[in-house]
Amino acid sequence: MIMIKSKKIVTSLIATLALSTLSLNAADYGSVNGEKITSDDINSVIRNAKVDFDKLPKKTKNKVLEQIVEKKLLTDKALKSGVKSDAKYKEALAKVEKELALEVWMQNESKKIKITDNDAKDFYNKNKDKFKVPATLEARHILTKTEKEAKDIIKTLDKASNKKDEFVKLAKEKSVGPSGPKGGYLGKFPENQMVPEFSKAAKALKANTYTKAPVKTQYGYHVIYLEGKEAPKTLSFDDVKAKIKQMVFQEKFQNIIKAQVDELKSKAKIVIK
Repeated sequence: MIMIKSKKIVTSLIATLALSTLSLNAADYGSVNGEKITSDDINSVIRNAKVDFDKLPKKTKNKVLEQIVEKKLLTDKALKSGVKSDAKYKEALAKVEKELALEVWMQNESKKIKITDNDAKDFYNKNKDKFKVPATLEARHILTKTEKEAKDIIKTLDKASNKKDEFVKLAKEKSVGPSGPKGGYLGKFPENQMVPEFSKAAKALKANTYTKAPVKTQYGYHVIYLEGKEAPKTLSFDDVKAKIKQMVFQEKFQNIIKAQVDELKSKAKIVIK
């Protein structure tokens, strides 16, 4: 979503004239009193990395650029007003400087950390349990309020030549569950994700078969059709190498920062009331 202020900061002849000279070319967005309008200026207005400014409608571009023009004009006026000597400005700037100093310092510290493939491989070998994927099921179901309704559906399925097509049709017509309009499709899910009665019945099925008796749960009575199942597996190192490197990096970084904090605490005079 593009975030643009509906109320203009200022309406002035200068802003209008400045905007009219702006180029909407991606490489040149124009300038205000000689100061270039940059992609950073545009991003600060749009505030959505997924939005490509150059692909926006011209009317929307103009609104974005107009806000940038107004902001630059007001900022320049504020700086010329002598605001830098204001006590509130100095106080706010000091706080910003401290926060910025900490952020840049931590970024610099993080750049010192190097994670090799061997580091990642060692972590993988010691933590394989973290990369186990449980058995998964792919299923559909028809949910009814009564056992009789579920039994009638099973009888209809027994007579059908194409069981799956008939199941999808009946799910759309008979199911009271939210997946009904999608033919009862539940997608793929870990075998123990559903309520115990449902999971037990689904796991017992072979692919492309359905339950021959209604499955009762707290939600009602289910007829379950299993489309497929996948055995549990452990992801390979190559599958998770990038993720592992990020995990190891975070762990090392946290340990480094903690060690420095502990050292600083031991030498500091700290009074907490």
